[in-house]
Amino acid sequence: MTISDAPPVRALDRTAELAALKAHAIAGPDERATERQHARGKLTARERIGLLLDAGSFQEIEALRRHRATGFGLETKKPYTDGVVTGWGTVEGRTVFVFAHDFRIFGGALGEAHAEKIHKVMDMALAAGAPLVSLNDGAGARIQEGVSALAGYGGIFQRNTKASGVIPQISVMLGPCAGGAAYSPALTDFVFMVRDTSQMFITGPDVVRAVTGEEITHNGLGGADVHATVSGVAAFAYEDEPGCLEDVRHLLSLLPANNRQTPPHEQADDPADRPTPALSAIVPANPQQSYDIRHVIEEIVDDGDHFEVQPAWAANVVCTLARMDGHVTGFVANQPAHLAGVLDIHASEKAARFVQFCDAFNIPLVTLVDVPGFLPGVDQEHGGIIRHGAKLLYAYCNATVPRISLVLRKAYGGAYIVMDSRSIGADLALAWPTNEIAVMGAEGAANVVFRREIAAAADPDVMRAQKIKEYTAELMHPYYAAERGLVDDVIDPARTREALVAALAMLRPKYADLPSRKHGNPPV
Repeated sequence: MTISDAPPVRALDRTAELAALKAHAIAGPDERATERQHARGKLTARERIGLLLDAGSFQEIEALRRHRATGFGLETKKPYTDGVVTGWGTVEGRTVFVFAHDFRIFGGALGEAHAEKIHKVMDMALAAGAPLVSLNDGAGARIQEGVSALAGYGGIFQRNTKASGVIPQISVMLGPCAGGAAYSPALTDFVFMVRDTSQMFITGPDVVRAVTGEEITHNGLGGADVHATVSGVAAFAYEDEPGCLEDVRHLLSLLPANNRQTPPHEQADDPADRPTPALSAIVPANPQQSYDIRHVIEEIVDDGDHFEVQPAWAANVVCTLARMDGHVTGFVANQPAHLAGVLDIHASEKAARFVQFCDAFNIPLVTLVDVPGFLPGVDQEHGGIIRHGAKLLYAYCNATVPRISLVLRKAYGGAYIVMDSRSIGADLALAWPTNEIAVMGAEGAANVVFRREIAAAADPDVMRAQKIKEYTAELMHPYYAAERGLVDDVIDPARTREALVAALAMLRPKYADLPSRKHGNPPV
C-alpha cells in the first residue's frame, strides 16, 4: 500500500489523541506516586494550584514538554511536564502566573527542560505585568543532567532579579529546597513556609555533620520556624498547605499587579472620620510602661484588619499591610512590648526591606514612632548596627511614596531620625500630646548636661531631680518640635484615624522623582 492509499487521518482522531495525551500529563506518573505524596502530608502540584487560583481559571503551558537528556537511564524516563506545572490563572479575578514543582516526577528536581519552562513563565509574567507565585517542592538540581541543570538555576536567578520591584514575586515552600535552589526564594518579595514539610538550607544536615561535627535535623537546620523566627528568611509559617495558600491569595489581594499600578481599592464600610478615643487607654502616658502596638494599628485601620509581615522575627518592630478608607497602606511601628521597641540589627533590616517593597509597589507608608533609641551593646556594634541601621535610613530617604510619621510617645536620638522623621523626607509629621522628641531621655540628658552641678551639690539626688525637671520643661515638652517646624501638627489621639485618612487622601496624587542615576549604592 502506498502513502496515497493509506486511510486519511481525521481531525477528530488527532483531537482524541491530544485529549488522551493531556489527560495522561495531568494525571501524573501513577496513582502510587500521588499516594506517597499525600502520605507525606503534602498535596500534588495541581492540587496546590487549584487552591491558589480561582476555580477553573488555570491555563497551563507546555504540559507536553519532555526532557531530551540521555544517559543514567533518563532516555527511558520521559514523563510529560518534566516535573513542573506552569501557566497562569486568576486570584479574585486578577491575573497571576504560577509554576509548581511536581515532586512525584524526578522528586521535582530541576533539569534543562524543567528550567526552560520556568524561564518561559517568568518571562511571560514580566511581559504581562502580573504577579508570579512559585510553589516549591523540589530536590534541587537533577544530578543526571549535570551542569545544564545548574545553568537553569542561573537563568531563574537572573529573571528573579530583573523582575524585582517590577512585579510581586511570592515563593511558597511546600517541600525541600536545598543548595543553590534556595537562592531563588531569597530573591523574591515574600517567602511562605509550611511546618514539618518544608525546609530550606544551602548545605544539609549530612554536610554540616561531616564538616563541623554538629548533629541537627532537617527541620532544626532549615524548617519553617527556624526561618520565621531566627534567620528571617521566611515571612510566614503555617501548619498546613490550605491555610498557607489561603493567605497567599489574601496577600495578592492587597498588592498591585505591577509597579505601574496602585493596589486594588475596596469600598470601606468603616467611616473615614471614625473617632479613636480608645487609643488614649491603649497607650500609657508613662513612657516606661509597655503596650502592644498592634492594638493601636487595629484601632486605626479599616475594621481592625491587618496582615503582618514577619511577625515572629525582629518582633521589636511591626511591619504590616492594612487598608485605610479602602486604600492599602503599609505600617512600620516600634513595638514597646518587645525590647521596649528599640531598633537593632534585625529590626532595621526587617523594616528597611518592608519600606523598599512598599515604595516599589506604590503603597503609602505610615510610621508609628515610640522608640527609645538603638539597642546598645558590643554584639550590636561589632555586628554592624551602623551599617544595618543605615539600611533603614536609606530605604526611607529613597522612598517616593506618600510618607506620614506619627510620634506616639518617646522618640530619642538617631532612632527618631531613622524612623521617617520630617528631616529625612516624611511628607507629614504628626505627634500626640504625649510625645517626647529629644536627643535622649531627660534623666540621661540631665546627667550629661549638668554633671558638674550634680556632683558639686550638697545633695546630688535632689539636684539631679531638679535638673531633670528643668531639662524636661525646657526641651522635652510636647510642643517643642512643633514650635520648630519639625512636627506639622500635634493631634488628639481620638482624631488619629481621621487625621491619617485625610492626610493619605491629600498625598495620593504625590509625584516625586529621584536624581538621574543608574542606581544607588545602599549599605548591604
